[in-house]
Amino acid sequence: MKRILITNDDGILAGGIIRLAEAACAFGEVTVIAPAAERSGLGRSITIRKPIDLVPHAFPVPGVTAWACSGTPSDCVRIGLEYLLPHKQDLVLSGINAGFNTGDDIPHSATTGAAFEAVHLGVPAIAFSEPFEPVPEVTARYLPGILSDLMNQGPGRDAVFNVNFPAAPCRGILTGRTVSFGSMFMTRYRLLEKLPENGLRLETDNTPDPDCEEGSDYRAVQDHYISVGIVKNIG
Repeated sequence: MKRILITNDDGILAGGIIRLAEAACAFGEVTVIAPAAERSGLGRSITIRKPIDLVPHAFPVPGVTAWACSGTPSDCVRIGLEYLLPHKQDLVLSGINAGFNTGDDIPHSATTGAAFEAVHLGVPAIAFSEPFEPVPEVTARYLPGILSDLMNQGPGRDAVFNVNFPAAPCRGILTGRTVSFGSMFMTRYRLLEKLPENGLRLETDNTPDPDCEEGSDYRAVQDHYISVGIVKNIG
């Protein structure tokens, strides 16, 4: 049985992390250390120059020990692996994130950022993501088998497995997906108002971009397949 640490960037109360912990319990001893609130888009950022609070949390999965953390997902991994947990962990799982982590969105993702933090500290990691409107029946059907297949594989030095579940209907699993050169959204900036002393207040305007390469992670989820690929550490 493995020792498994789980984190996410949507917060410890998010449905995705609960479903991930439920599936992981079949493979070993599970500990959850996750942000107390959403911390999306932070990449591998860590907290410095201010305290980090860690509070025991009543997690809704029997047998799981859980802690809510005031820091980032990478903080959660570092604290778990280097301070809190008495035994070396065999695996770190990050997710299940609300929103795909494919293509050019991966560098910004705190879900994949936490996974990269784990491999930097010598522990294999898998990142999981799904649509903003999750389809629990897809993960319920495929997640246990994917965990079983990947947790004993080594994706290589400074690399993580990146798994994205599509919206229903799911047509199956595609492995060996490459990282798309594009992004799910074309991001533009819109002026909201002018501020005193020539300041500007801007807002992001994200427009879906369906264009992506064949064989890529984003193409897989666009075509309603589960995308499984390896992402190299870029941090």
